[in-house]
Amino acid sequence: MRVLHLLNTVTDRGNGIVNAAVDLAMEQARQGLEVIVVSAGGGYRSVLESNGVAHLTLDQSRNPAQIVRATRELYGILSRFEPEVVHAHMRTGLLLAWICRRLQRFALVGHVHNVHDRESILMGLADRVIGVSESVATTMIARGVPRQKVRVVLNRTLGSSRVPALEKIEPVRLEHPSIVAVGGMNHRKGIEELIAAFERIALEFPNAHLYLVGDGPERAQFERQASAAACSERIHFEGYREAPQTYMKSADVFVLASRRESFGLVLIEAREAGCAIVATDVDGVAEALDGGRAGKLVPARNEKALAEAIILMLADEGERERWRRLAREGVARFHVRHMATETNAVYEEVLASQSADKGRPNRAALPIRMRFRQPADDRE
Repeated sequence: MRVLHLLNTVTDRGNGIVNAAVDLAMEQARQGLEVIVVSAGGGYRSVLESNGVAHLTLDQSRNPAQIVRATRELYGILSRFEPEVVHAHMRTGLLLAWICRRLQRFALVGHVHNVHDRESILMGLADRVIGVSESVATTMIARGVPRQKVRVVLNRTLGSSRVPALEKIEPVRLEHPSIVAVGGMNHRKGIEELIAAFERIALEFPNAHLYLVGDGPERAQFERQASAAACSERIHFEGYREAPQTYMKSADVFVLASRRESFGLVLIEAREAGCAIVATDVDGVAEALDGGRAGKLVPARNEKALAEAIILMLADEGERERWRRLAREGVARFHVRHMATETNAVYEEVLASQSADKGRPNRAALPIRMRFRQPADDRE
């Protein structure tokens, strides 16, 4: 089977959408599919190519002239590669492929990584729409994507060739007790609530330290919030780290305080690292934590509940060890091979459906609630 993955970029700077898509493409190639990735480029290009996945450059910048050029260039790529499946991970690529499909024959699959983004309804143009969690799938159906199009393939990236094996990653030296959070520095990740919760925690544990690993557009705002706290010297902004597992392996408690979270790749990474986990019960987070059996779930936007859950873990070593053990249980099901196998099954299903329809690809109509608007940026 020939598969073409469409992304905006293949940046290696911690974008969860890119990480999952790159892992999927490499594992599909390992399983015997002929795979190419089309994007504007980025640090993972060499990783893809060294793992048997060709990369072709396509600038999908959102201005009218470039969109016209990108459509023409994509049409040429499609004509040469002749994919059976085009798998779009972001809206711009899906729209370009949908336009090209007026003249070419292939199955079109849209992958919804961001449930918080209402513009993701555009993915409903595809023959099949993959959601990264049951929560995402339910949301997409509620927004107007036909139920018969929607499939669920959980984000599973453990065992990826993109990162070193866990046993080869050395833990960083931290002050203890240590609380670690990994994610983009933006409001959706709940950083504001986590800093506020730490102010409560710091009163109970005068030696506790908070390590915020990641970067993003609101980092300066959070740094100002932290600097105003009485415990400011114990709040550390660590920036982007290529292997955040170095912090996870040293953490006393790992925290994800997101306000919205389609799934949360960092949660399965934290589980593999054996972290005691506290996370907000939003969207697909519970699915990454086996319904709360592999990590403590608390309400979102509730600094008091977040602080109380962390304090309970810090106060009781036996409780922390119990949560560490529970985190590791069953984590093997998040290996990347399972994500690839289930995605390939979606391809086979839609291709069989089209074959039954005398080889004519489905001409996807706009879902009832869909409106064409200028797409916002695709972000993890």
